[in-house]
Order: sequence, then structure tokens, then C-alpha cells
Amino acid sequence: MIRRSFLALVCGTAMLAACGFQLRGQENYAFKRLAIVGAPPVVAARLTRMIEGGSDTVVVASPTNADAILTLNEGRGQRQLTLSLAGAIEEYELDYSLGYTLTGTDGTLLIAPSAIELNRALSYNTQYATAKATEADLLYADMQNDAVDQLTRRLATVHSLHPAPGHQTPGVAPRAPLPPPPL
Repeated sequence: MIRRSFLALVCGTAMLAACGFQLRGQENYAFKRLAIVGAPPVVAARLTRMIEGGSDTVVVASPTNADAILTLNEGRGQRQLTLSLAGAIEEYELDYSLGYTLTGTDGTLLIAPSAIELNRALSYNTQYATAKATEADLLYADMQNDAVDQLTRRLATVHSLHPAPGHQTPGVAPRAPLPPPPL
């Protein structure tokens, strides 16, 4: 029985290694002290936890003590997605956007103004209005977490606090074509 368990464990590990699975590991950001400005408390707390937990970078309270300054702004919205034959709303689209810019303390633009935009569909029924409001809050929290995850990966693309002309990290806007890969 122990031999079978060990064999199953070894086979499972081998299959995970063969599929390319790899733990996230430690990030090596170009900046070692980061100031976060303009972020809602929930976003700032999660971003701080992810940056400090996955790298040797420290989030500082004051921009004067930082190597880089991350400026964030958040937006939320909703719009009608579908209507019933009677004209009642059956589904909403919840929108979440996180705008960000990364600059050095000397004013060097490290990441041009960019945005992460996410949306989720929410079915709606007036009988369950309170439950649907709670569900909407959960969907917004999920989108916030997803945006912070994407932002931490985006911050890892900065390789220098003083990039040479033409080697800055380009901004990313939703629905815009991606820049060509570097040669």
C-alpha cells in the first residue's frame, strides 16, 4: 500500500513537471523600494502583500523614500446586458478598470499610463435583489484580485530604473494592438 502511494506521488509529480507547471517563485524587480499612491486600501493591501511576499522589494509609505512610484486609479461601472420580453433587466455587465503608471523618483517614466480592464456578467432577478448585490460585490472583489495579479506581472517587465531611449516598457491599453516584440 505504501509502495502504491509513493508510486502515485512520483507519477503525479512527473506529470506536473512534464506539462510545464512551475510555481511562481521569487520576482526580481528593478526597484527595491516602491511607493503606492492613489490606490484604494483593499488594492494597496493586496498589492503590498504580493510584492513583499514574492520578492525582496519593500513597499514604503512615502514617495521620498522610494525608488519608484506606482500611481493607481480605480473605476467601476455596470450596464444592462439583456432585457426580458417585458423590458425587465435580466443580466448586467459589471466593469472594473485599474489605471496605473510607474515612474522613478527622478521623474523617469518606467511604465507609460496603462489600464487593466475586466468585466463579468451578472444575471439579475428582482426577487433576489439583496443576494445579487452581494454577488456583485464578490465579482468586483474577484476582478480587483485579478487586476492586482496582472499588475504584479506587469511590474516585473521593468528591468532598469534608467532605461535607454526606446527601451522603456510601453503602455498597454485595452483593445489596442500590442507593441511588436523586441528584437
